[in-house]
Amino acid sequence: MNDYQVIVVGGGAAGMMAAGQAAKGGAKVLLLEKKEHLGRKIAISGKGRCNLTNEENVSDFISHYPGNGRFLHGILRDFDNVALREFFAGYGVETKVERGGRVFPISDDAEKVVEALKIFLTEKGVEVRSGIAVEEILVKNGQAIGVRAGQKRYLAPTVILCTGGASYPATGSNGDGFRFGRKLGHSVITPRPALVPLKTSEEWVKELQGLALKNVEASLWINGKKTFTEFGEMLFTHFGVSGPIILTISRKAGEAVRAGNQVQLRINFKPALSLEQLDTRVQRDFQKYSNKQFKNALDDLLPQSLIPVMIQLSGINPEGVVHQISREERKRLVSLLQELPVTITDTLPLETAIVTAGGIAVKEINPKTMASKVVAGLYWAGEVVDVDGITGGYNLQAAFSMGYRAGRSASVSALELV
Repeated sequence: MNDYQVIVVGGGAAGMMAAGQAAKGGAKVLLLEKKEHLGRKIAISGKGRCNLTNEENVSDFISHYPGNGRFLHGILRDFDNVALREFFAGYGVETKVERGGRVFPISDDAEKVVEALKIFLTEKGVEVRSGIAVEEILVKNGQAIGVRAGQKRYLAPTVILCTGGASYPATGSNGDGFRFGRKLGHSVITPRPALVPLKTSEEWVKELQGLALKNVEASLWINGKKTFTEFGEMLFTHFGVSGPIILTISRKAGEAVRAGNQVQLRINFKPALSLEQLDTRVQRDFQKYSNKQFKNALDDLLPQSLIPVMIQLSGINPEGVVHQISREERKRLVSLLQELPVTITDTLPLETAIVTAGGIAVKEINPKTMASKVVAGLYWAGEVVDVDGITGGYNLQAAFSMGYRAGRSASVSALELV
């Protein structure tokens, strides 16, 4: 005798959406979360503000998922960014659009998003049990029949696994789903960090710790070949570089480093100007400060903390008078301003990444239902699946959309078995 018709493992974005949708479809649903509180990762996302989705046309979303974006094509259309915003508005969370199309709650409070999802679960009659760590997915004759947590067995003809990836393990995403998947016969694409800060080898980077820059351009060079460019904000840290554009570049950079390639970032501090225009600008500043020492002539051009580093790298005498700087020296400075090289040695570890790349192979999941092709009655949704996007709200949208489809599909399947 089954206790439930659908069991959802994992109380994150995908799990809560899946559980609510399954219950909305008429199924008796149990949601199990290993942590004491639901939505731990949602609560810390977007620096506690929660970048829910992006406002751009959903047909353009796919290009923002370097990890298996095509798998999401119908899934995103089934429950798109407009539907997601309407869903949260229905639970009192109105949203706003910021730079880059990023969608946030007007309250700037991620906890409001979590609360809305909890209300959704309560309203639809989902039974929620937190502090319950699932240890095994029960299967009989190739069919999921429930889960085991400690000595307790919870039975249902359909199980949805929304266990997250392996980043931010303190939130509960510690790779459980990958272990379950392997044991069940699924292929697991090697988990690795995506959206993660990068380590650099240059000592001078440490001198810039805390320096945040806007409207800069960073390009990724692999074995001397330019492969990718991003424009926006970045941050220097004690170990290297971070910030939105660095996080977007990090997936490709990390893979290149792990493959043994030479990896370099080149930072353009003045991307709005051509090399010639920047040279003219620098000449104008040099004329303005012609009788000053070089170290006092860059205030109009660069943030204060960046000046000593640029002087050091340019090789120009900081004590020298500006009008004595040669044309070759000036050209060298201009070149540095538009292509400052930084050597990438590694990413920070997977547990520090915002998102996990890799996971349950999408070829073994039916995108029309999120059902496993390996085990009947088993469904997957969220970051545990080998899908990942860039920053800007794309990863949460994917999690909600996958959860939506998995929940609805599981409830239909479970009710057919009654």
